[in-house]
Amino acid sequence: MTKVSCRWDRSRAGEVTLGSLGAMARIPELLASKRTLSFEFFPPKTAAANMTLGRTVAAIESLHPDFVSITYGAGGSDRHRTGDVVGWMLGETPWTPMPHLTCRGHRRDDVSALLGSYAELGIENILALGGDPPAGGVEEPGDYPYAMDLLEDIVATNAFAVGVAAHPEVHPRSPDRATDRRFLAHKLRIADFALTQFFFDVEHWVRLVEELSDLGIDKPVLPGIMPINNKAMVKRMAEMSGAALPGWLADRLDATDDPDEVRRIGIDVATQLCSDLIDAGTPGLHLYALNRPESVVEICMNLGLTTA
Repeated sequence: MTKVSCRWDRSRAGEVTLGSLGAMARIPELLASKRTLSFEFFPPKTAAANMTLGRTVAAIESLHPDFVSITYGAGGSDRHRTGDVVGWMLGETPWTPMPHLTCRGHRRDDVSALLGSYAELGIENILALGGDPPAGGVEEPGDYPYAMDLLEDIVATNAFAVGVAAHPEVHPRSPDRATDRRFLAHKLRIADFALTQFFFDVEHWVRLVEELSDLGIDKPVLPGIMPINNKAMVKRMAEMSGAALPGWLADRLDATDDPDEVRRIGIDVATQLCSDLIDAGTPGLHLYALNRPESVVEICMNLGLTTA
């Protein structure tokens, strides 16, 4: 593949580097100093999956991510595994880990204890989310009807920088676009940054940022980029998240049953999207690694990211 032409400058005003900020930096500080590169992982559930995550971490180490995020299972099903991965990354990598935390099925006492344990570990960043219902639809009662309720409790601790989720193509449960943007703006008045659901057209991100600006919000909005590795999975995830699979992309995917070709399409599409986002002025790139290193490493190579 021909390398995409784009300007990737990971330094900004003040020439602050990750090393000068320290391994446990607050993400807003990183975003103020550079264009960030980050990756998302999910907690492994088996010994084999643990090994896969270890190989993925080793493979992307040379890319020097500015931070990494670790997801939280539906209904809090991965609560302890998320903490385990965060603790392991703190001990075994130089990276800044950001655990996800969802409001579903949680009591305030449980959240307070979890936040206390994160603070003791030295965690300084949390992504506060509404979360998906658990598999099977059986949900434990909780004290947080909405992500905003959880966000307010986390912010009140004064212990963390807090991010929230954003849906460039509107949250699937929002009644309309204007309402979706008003709710997001309300959260971003007290949160530090937003991290988006995946999308495939740069204009979705550009429009989101412009709509937030019209509402008086200029907090960083980090785009989430998901490399396609599996046709069925991306279609299912797009349906769940409210992200549209563009016709041109669906046609390319439907034209092949070769898994290697599907992966190649995914790398090409994600590389071009990252290039378009950089040209549009994104504050960073957040790649869904899906605990597999091959695609995200190749995307970063295509973009000309170096180990410097």
